[in-house]
Parts: sequence; structure tokens; C-alpha cells
Amino acid sequence: MAATKEVWAKAAEIVRDAGGRVVGRTKLQKIAYLLELCGLGGGFQFSYRHYGPYSEELAEAIKVASAFGLVTEEERQADWGGIYSIYSSSEGSSDQSNARTQFARAAAQFGAVELELAATAAYLRAVERCAEPWKETKRLKPEKATTVRLHAAKVAYQELQKLSVPKALPNI
Repeated sequence: MAATKEVWAKAAEIVRDAGGRVVGRTKLQKIAYLLELCGLGGGFQFSYRHYGPYSEELAEAIKVASAFGLVTEEERQADWGGIYSIYSSSEGSSDQSNARTQFARAAAQFGAVELELAATAAYLRAVERCAEPWKETKRLKPEKATTVRLHAAKVAYQELQKLSVPKALPNI
């Protein structure tokens, strides 16, 4: 992406590159974080929050992208009573042969919780220099980090590590 692109256009490109549809704000955040981590991101800054790596800049940018019509945000009520968003890209499909699109589409295929756990463990290793990121992820997220979900998150992360990217994802 060109360095002169507006931040909201970069946010919209994440949705486009992920296949044109991303279900959930958490999933969007985790795809974006993992793109940053492997050298394919748009320059968003992340910090750790309750749901793992989070970018306030991305959260604001996707709202602006929606206001400009680059993405459509449809809010729905979840079974548990909260609200979630479905982002759809109004741009045409991206080049499916480039590394960014391949990575974003692969990440989008995994569940939001699994991506949250994987991105959290990756963040703990890359930023916090945690020696045992999966163990720490389980401690931080005991209600989500069940044995089955942690296993699925590890498998998802290993699949993403197999992709050709400019900067290898950290070993966790």
C-alpha cells in the first residue's frame, strides 16, 4: 500500500483483502494485528486490551471507511445480547496471488476466539517477550482458553506461519 493512503482506506483494504467480508470487530482487529506482525499491515499501532492486541486508530478508521462508503457495517445482536458488526467491502476483489491477500484470507477463515487467542499469544511473545505465551494467554483468558480452543488457536497460528510473508511470525 502506498504510504500516502488515508488510514480509513487502509482499514477498508483489510476487509477487501480478507475476502470482502469480516464478521466481528474482534476478528477485524486480530487480522489487522497479524498483518502488522508479519510485515503486511497498513501501519496501525496496537496495544494490549482485554480482547488482546487492539488499535484505536483502526477502530476509528473503519468507522470513517464506512462513512465514506468503502465498507458497509451491519450491526446485529448476538445471542448473548451484545452487538457485533459485519463488515463488507464495496471495493472489487483484490489480487488473490499477493502475500497480503493470501494471509488476510487465511486468517479470516479461523474463528474469532481462535484468532484472539493466537494474536494474544503472538503479542505476548513479540511485544512483551513472554517466554511462555500460550500459558500466559490461558492465564489471561481462562474462560476462552479452553483446551479445545487453545489447540485450535495453535493450529490456526501454525497454518499462518506456513504462508510466505516479509517477516516471519514469532515462534510461540
